[in-house]
Parts: sequence; C-alpha cells; structure tokens
Amino acid sequence: MPRNRIGLFGGTFDPPHIGHLILAGEAVSQFELSRLLWVLTPDPPHKQNNPITPLAHRLPMLQSMLAHDPVFEISRVEIDRPGPHYTIDTVRLIAEQELDAELYLLIGGDSLRDLPTWRFSADLVSAVSKLGVMRRPGDFIDLAPLESEIPGVTQKVCFLDALVQPVSSRELRRRIEAGEMYRYYVHPEVFDYIETHHLYRNP
Repeated sequence: MPRNRIGLFGGTFDPPHIGHLILAGEAVSQFELSRLLWVLTPDPPHKQNNPITPLAHRLPMLQSMLAHDPVFEISRVEIDRPGPHYTIDTVRLIAEQELDAELYLLIGGDSLRDLPTWRFSADLVSAVSKLGVMRRPGDFIDLAPLESEIPGVTQKVCFLDALVQPVSSRELRRRIEAGEMYRYYVHPEVFDYIETHHLYRNP
C-alpha cells in the first residue's frame, strides 16, 4: 500500500447511510488508500436554498458510523472555517497539511459531469492526484466533452466499481418523513440517533 495516499470524501451526509460506507470502503480497497477523510460540509454552496439538518446532529451521526474503522477519519477543515465552502479551497488546505500525500478526490458521476461549473475546476483537477468517480449502476459518462473543457481531466479519472444500492440521503429523508422502512439503509447507531432525536419528521 502506498505510504500516504489519502482519499477525500465530501458531503453533507444528511443522513449518512450504508451507500456512503460501501463506496468509501471500496475506495480504500481499490485505490489502496492509507486514510480516507470524510469532509463534512456545514455550508455547501450548491444547497443554499435547501434546508439542511444542523451540524450538531450530522456530526455525531457520522462519528458513530465511522468509529468502527481506523482508516476513516472526519476532517474538520470545513467545520472550523466560515463558509461558503468550495472544494478547491478545501483541497488546497488539506494539501498544505499533508505535504507528501497523493490526494484522491472522491466524487459522484453527476458531479463529474458538472465539474466545469465548479469554482476553479481546472485548478482543482491539477491539485489532486486522481478523481475517484463513484458511478451508479447503468451510469454512462462521456469524458470527451469534459476533456475539451478541462484539458487533462481524463488522465485523472479513475472509476470505482461497487455493488451499491440506489440509496440516497434525499430518499431516506423522504422515507423517514413518510413513516416508511429505512432502518437497514443506515448504520445501527445512525438509526438509533435518528429515532432518539426524532429527526426528519415534520414538526
């Protein structure tokens, strides 16, 4: 295993679920990561108009889910600085903290398609060693248009293969609010936390 190859997995994790765990575990295995930093985002620029569960709930849920695996760490790089938080700034800050590290930025296939709209996207691609792209089943991504907009992006992309369920935080929030079954889509500690604090229900 490379000595200092670090994965960066950002998101609101609202709530964190088994899909996140599966993809993170596969990233560690397939990319031979020595550590995987979960970058919990308090103030995502692309979700300014969407209600987000307070960080005071999302952080302990994520902590409880990750406690079982020492390779997983929660990064406070966005928690401890004011927003809005842009990925390029986060990557640069982590690069300053991890001077000898290869940084693998983990993103979804939809995020890869939207990459040209990201803040300083060309600089972001240059700043990381690889883009680990997590695709949903049946997903197809044409890299040619991306390459024309961000030269060099193709050689940075590594696709991640995983047996994933089409589970999303948005669908879980809907299920919980509707009173539908969601228990086995989340880690047991996350389920207990949601039930104890009555999260994702209408007031």
